[in-house]
Amino acid sequence: MLRRSMAQRVQGRNMAAATLLISSKNYSSWSLRGFLLCHLARLHFEEKAVAHDDPDNLAELLLRSSSIRVPCLIHDGVTVWDTLAIAEYLHETCPGAGMYPGDRMARARCRSISGEMHSGFSALRSSLPMNLRMHRSGFTLWSAARADIGRITDIWRDCLATWGGPWLFGRQPTVADAMYAPVVTRFRSYDVALDAVCDAYCTHVMGWPAMQEWIAAAQQEPEQIEELEVEF
Repeated sequence: MLRRSMAQRVQGRNMAAATLLISSKNYSSWSLRGFLLCHLARLHFEEKAVAHDDPDNLAELLLRSSSIRVPCLIHDGVTVWDTLAIAEYLHETCPGAGMYPGDRMARARCRSISGEMHSGFSALRSSLPMNLRMHRSGFTLWSAARADIGRITDIWRDCLATWGGPWLFGRQPTVADAMYAPVVTRFRSYDVALDAVCDAYCTHVMGWPAMQEWIAAAQQEPEQIEELEVEF
């Protein structure tokens, strides 16, 4: 029997059945990140929604849980949750997808800013919860949220200046763009004023076909979570 080449084995794993467990498309920034990561990997997958009124799921959406277990990727006998873990798993499984930059310095920066997004910016998360069906002009930003916004836009400007855009690390989207994409939706939903460079980046991210697909589905989602619809 002929042995399969490494490329054939990788392709076989990539084509194996994959399921991505997600939460609400309208409210869940983490689910959006998992969805975009699977698209970056060019993975063939199906979605399965976790009920929005599931107590554990609702706790995560309302930032009342210290553990984030959705999205969760089930692929080729492996179950992996946490968006950065999913990113690393997909990077190993689909090495030709270019999820991280090829340059060593860029790759290190990509991992650093992705990790910063993953673990930081709590004031932004709590003050500007994701809600794709909502737009509030003139929204009041508290100082802690403004500080988070300032740091995020500093990261964007630095990356765009260093690697030339239109994505954070050049001509192709990477894990970092998937990690910051939900922030873009928050900036749009809450009418956050941005400089021309950051605004252009947001426009580019919003035009990402995978983002367009997600947002269109979010608009059709019937569920509404009252706690995330409260006027601030």
